[in-house]
Amino acid sequence: MKHFWTVVLLILILSCSSDRNNGNPYLQEVAFRFELNLNLPLYNNLNNIGNPIYVGNDGVGTRGAFVINAGSSFMAWEASCPNHAPNDCSTMTIDGQNVVCSCEGYTYNLFTGQLLDRPDDGNRYYDLLFYSATQNGNTVIISN
Repeated sequence: MKHFWTVVLLILILSCSSDRNNGNPYLQEVAFRFELNLNLPLYNNLNNIGNPIYVGNDGVGTRGAFVINAGSSFMAWEASCPNHAPNDCSTMTIDGQNVVCSCEGYTYNLFTGQLLDRPDDGNRYYDLLFYSATQNGNTVIISN
C-alpha cells in the first residue's frame, strides 16, 4: 500500500507544471496589457468590421499584435510569425484581412488565426498565437 501512494504522489507531482507552454517552440507567451482608445485616429479603423491594425508598441507581445474587429468581438494575434524564431523578417505585414510573413511567404487569416497555405510536407506548422481582446465602451483591451 505504501508503494501505491508513492506512485500516486509521483504521478501528481509530474503532472503538475507551472509551465504555460503554448506548444509552439518558437514563441513564448509574454504577459502584457494594452488599451486601444477607439476615439483616437490611430485606432479609428477598428470601428469598422474587418479592418485590422498593427500595434507595435514596446511591451505588446513579442513583435507587437494585430487586432481586427470581427463584428461581434475583437480578435488579437501575435505579430511574429509562429513558424520560426523571431528574427529580422518575422514581423508580419497586413494584407487585407490576412497577415503575411516575409521570411517564407506564409499567410494567416486574422479572423481565425489559421495558416492558409499550410505546406503538405509532414512537418508541424503553427497557427497565430491568440491574445485576449475585450471591449469596454470605446476601449479595446488586448492582453495575455
